[in-house]
Amino acid sequence: MTRLLHATMTLFLLLSFLSVTAVADAQKGKKLYVQKLKPICKMSGSDFAAKHSQDEWEEIYDAGEFNKEIKKICGITIEEKFLPHIYDFAYEYANDSGNVPDC
Repeated sequence: MTRLLHATMTLFLLLSFLSVTAVADAQKGKKLYVQKLKPICKMSGSDFAAKHSQDEWEEIYDAGEFNKEIKKICGITIEEKFLPHIYDFAYEYANDSGNVPDC
């Protein structure tokens, strides 16, 4: 009985941490957008993310075309290490998500 309780508590804590991590990536992406892209793109984060739906952002990212799309929208490319975070931001606040960033 105690093993089952222990396993359940461990699973609950693990899932809690994973959900916080997913939110943190979009938040980090928002900060990166504000620091690295907003001054160059000359548009708000919501305007940038609203360029595509979640499905479209996912297709672009999965095809390895995300940096090309940033260049098309903003005129520059960014470091590869920042792409997953900015993708999470764009996906989270896409035009069909119902979410609006405050940047």
